Amino acid sequence: MLRGMTLAGRWDELARALPADWTDAHVVLRVLRPDDLPRAAALLGPLLPGRSGRDLRLVVERSAGPGLLGTRRLLGILDGEGIGGSLELVSSRRQERPATAPPGRRSLLEAWDESLDSLPADWSDLYCEVGLTSSDHLDPAALLLAPVNPARAGEGPAFRFRVARRFGYGASAQMARRCLGRLDENDIPGELRVLRVLSDTRPASTQGPVWYVGGKVV
Repeated sequence: MLRGMTLAGRWDELARALPADWTDAHVVLRVLRPDDLPRAAALLGPLLPGRSGRDLRLVVERSAGPGLLGTRRLLGILDGEGIGGSLELVSSRRQERPATAPPGRRSLLEAWDESLDSLPADWSDLYCEVGLTSSDHLDPAALLLAPVNPARAGEGPAFRFRVARRFGYGASAQMARRCLGRLDENDIPGELRVLRVLSDTRPASTQGPVWYVGGKVV
């Protein structure tokens, strides 16, 4: 980073270098003074920073979380508190092209898009399941689905996850779609099922609705 450049200014510089169709960017912030690290991590909380020594590892998503402008605002808060450091772009990803499923098999992306099209216009919360065709795919699928916090479902090779449209418990619809697309791209076939749907939920003194399945909270 150039001498005298603010973190917000450096972010502007990195953002201009991103491809036009970027979806997420992996950035490392190295804090100048180690004593500032806890405060910097707290201020950047909405980005869920990961700590490694004097570094904070950030993932900025274009269509979820703080996004481009929110990230600049958070870094500007660090500038305002006199927390200096260097900001470097590690990698970025571009819009993924939907994988083509073999003849006769619907891709998970297609299943997701069709499922959303069939939902009520005011849907707010989903409880979904991805059933895999082989237990050999459990470990790689768990890794690819990690951003949606998948949970094993029963004894079969399946994962369940929640999706929240506006707020509350669950991954965003955009993140769920992206993770399902990754399964397609890695040739992990499966069947998507929307198990439960809620519409127009308005939580009071809670982050979102709670479902009980088999006596357990999901």
